[in-house]
Amino acid sequence: MSWSMPTYWKGANIIHFAASKKHIGLYPGDEAPVVFADQLAGYDVSKGTIRIPYISPLPKDLIANIARWCYEEYRK
Repeated sequence: MSWSMPTYWKGANIIHFAASKKHIGLYPGDEAPVVFADQLAGYDVSKGTIRIPYISPLPKDLIANIARWCYEEYRK
C-alpha cells in the first residue's frame, strides 16, 4: 500500500490502483499515458492518471500491457 492505494513495488513504485465513485483509477506515472496515448483514446487521462469508468468494459489487456511496461521501466 502506498498513498492508501494498492501498489506494485519493486525497488520503487511500479503502478498504483484505486476505486472511486465513478471510475477505476490507474496511476502508472507520467510517461505511460504518453507511451500508450493511442490506446487510451476515449479515456479520461491526465498527467500520471488513467480513469476507466465503470460503465465501460474493463480493458484487461491494455491494463496488463501498461503494468508490464511500468515494471520494465521503473524497476531499474
